Amino acid sequence: MNTAQIDAYLRRLGAARPQQPTAEALRELHLRHLLTIPFENLSIHLGEEIVLEEKRLLDKLVEARRGGFCYELNGAFGALLAALGYEVELLAGRVYGDEGRLGIPYDHLALRVRTADGGDWLADVGFGAHSHFPLAFAERGEQADPGGTFRVAQAGPDAAGASGDGVSGGGTSGARTSSGGEVPAGFADLDVLRNGTPQYRLERRPRVLGDFVAGSWWQSTSPQSHFTQSLVCSRVTEDGGRITLSGRKLTTTTADGEKGTRELGTDEEVLAVYRKRFGIALGSVPTLRIRNQNRNDMP
Repeated sequence: MNTAQIDAYLRRLGAARPQQPTAEALRELHLRHLLTIPFENLSIHLGEEIVLEEKRLLDKLVEARRGGFCYELNGAFGALLAALGYEVELLAGRVYGDEGRLGIPYDHLALRVRTADGGDWLADVGFGAHSHFPLAFAERGEQADPGGTFRVAQAGPDAAGASGDGVSGGGTSGARTSSGGEVPAGFADLDVLRNGTPQYRLERRPRVLGDFVAGSWWQSTSPQSHFTQSLVCSRVTEDGGRITLSGRKLTTTTADGEKGTRELGTDEEVLAVYRKRFGIALGSVPTLRIRNQNRNDMP
């Protein structure tokens, strides 16, 4: 990322260039990202190609003033942070779904960020309703945030009995899992919990952006992906709440959690909300490309 691209990205965020890659500056950039660049899956339903390459992500998020989903948002944000001098690792996650089942490999992309003042943080601007600020990566207790109460916990074995520890050869670290048991020492997976509920499971092995191409393709094309079954555009609001447009349903949530919902009638209303509330100018209203199907409907 060159100087002009960095400056353009920071203008998009409404943020000044940090003098040093510190934890305080990371917190500000993280929040500004959530306030200005929406979490959205419109490209899937508009027939737009999603390409996980740095220039294409910058073209979309910065030049076209659009949003994206985790691979795009955290992929671009990670590139910006690295260009500003932060030490950044891309981590792969699997999202918890119905009945606590884990999703596909490379289901989610999050960032591990180390700062010049010794901080080690989990940054995630691509999970929709999540923490407003980075979470302390090594902290295993509760972490208060405007988005809820979070905890980063050692993960227990998955449904196949795997612990996610591919490094150590036995023994235990004495660390407790999210379910209360012990796990092997080394690089066991981590569970990220919000208000006591597991959100996703992270591997600690660093990845590169190209590793997530297959996950992005599945999320964008499979009838089993919730991204193909729904339309969403959402961002944090200046008062600490959230505004979300799901198809024609507009939901506003206050910082205290109170929700208000209304159905938008005309295409003009929908396009106006995209433009005025999310900064996205569209020529037509997106519509679902893939209807909700069960497994028997798949070819």
